[in-house]
Amino acid sequence: MNPSYDEIVKANSMRGNEIKKTPLIHSPTFSDITGSNVYLKAEFRQKTGSFKIRGAYYKIKSLSDEEKKRGVVAASAGNHAQGVAFASALEKIPCTIVMPKNASPAKVSATRGYGATVILEGVNYDESSKKVKKIAQQTGATIIHAFDDPQIIAAQGVVGLEVLEQLPEVDEVYVPIGGGGLAAGTLIAIKEKNPNIKVVGVQSSSFPSMYESIKNGTLTESGGNRTIADGISVKMPGENTFSIIKELIDDVVLVDDSEIIKTMFLLMERMKFVVEPAGAVSLAYLISKKPSPGKNVVAILAGGNVDMYLLGQIVDKGLAAMGRLLVLSMALPDRPGIFKEIVDEIALANANIVEVIHDRLSSKVNAGAVTVTLSLETQGREQSDKLIAKLREKNIQFTLLT
Repeated sequence: MNPSYDEIVKANSMRGNEIKKTPLIHSPTFSDITGSNVYLKAEFRQKTGSFKIRGAYYKIKSLSDEEKKRGVVAASAGNHAQGVAFASALEKIPCTIVMPKNASPAKVSATRGYGATVILEGVNYDESSKKVKKIAQQTGATIIHAFDDPQIIAAQGVVGLEVLEQLPEVDEVYVPIGGGGLAAGTLIAIKEKNPNIKVVGVQSSSFPSMYESIKNGTLTESGGNRTIADGISVKMPGENTFSIIKELIDDVVLVDDSEIIKTMFLLMERMKFVVEPAGAVSLAYLISKKPSPGKNVVAILAGGNVDMYLLGQIVDKGLAAMGRLLVLSMALPDRPGIFKEIVDEIALANANIVEVIHDRLSSKVNAGAVTVTLSLETQGREQSDKLIAKLREKNIQFTLLT
């Protein structure tokens, strides 16, 4: 049974002090980049770092006393896990979370920190879900589904209520889709009040399950390629979420990892926002496709729980994608002074050497030679291209690694 608009209003009234009304922030930077008037719905500032706490809190709050005694169990790549663990701690009930073996260590640690028992099983959400069903059968614990539950959907829909309240003149809303709980709830809230507001779902091109399901008109399993957007790597949408989204959505679109990386980098550099890959996909689509010139557009930034090691890679890859990090490898005769000519050209180009790897010992390097790998910081692609052209003009042989 699909939730009603009234159920969303009820979820909003029950959220108490624990669930924040997250800010809607206008971004001149992303408005200039996209040609739209871009507003960012900062769900990454929510308690536990994502919108998932909304659904988990409302669902667990609504359980009977008997159900609370038996505890809860859930499958999650991380954000739903933290939401369920936090809500369970508030209600002082037993909580078991099954997470994929490749889940972010930061998310695993945070979930345990809220008091949950964590089991690592499977390599994605779907495989973890199978373990959850077994635990529920053995213990009688209530399964708190990550997205395909009417109460979960209703509570996620409060995001839509807040958007309408914060920006009544909104034209379009872009929302990430994994299993579809956030999108389904947001659609019900927004379309009930104003059917003319365009709502677009955004998925990773590596897990386009809702995209394919909408295209085929029936639930379709899709995806499985590696993606940094683990929070929306769901192979099969929920039945409830699919039925709502199929009826109400204006479009479902796709973005790839390179577009997500660029967006995360820009959010950090320009807005000082740390947003996880799955949380950044809506803005990534706006930046890459620029679909709505002149419109008032909201991008929901759904979560901010990003692994610190991945964050370091995002910075490097973001700099490289924008032409501001140049990595060159060159084989040179191993004699004094040979490197000076190259360094002189780098200095003349006003580039900064941030790392030098000097290798004369590995088996791939010929005797009497040396391989030098240089990481260079530049001001942008134009400066990088000029330096590359100058090195080639000097007949300096190198391989470009970025």
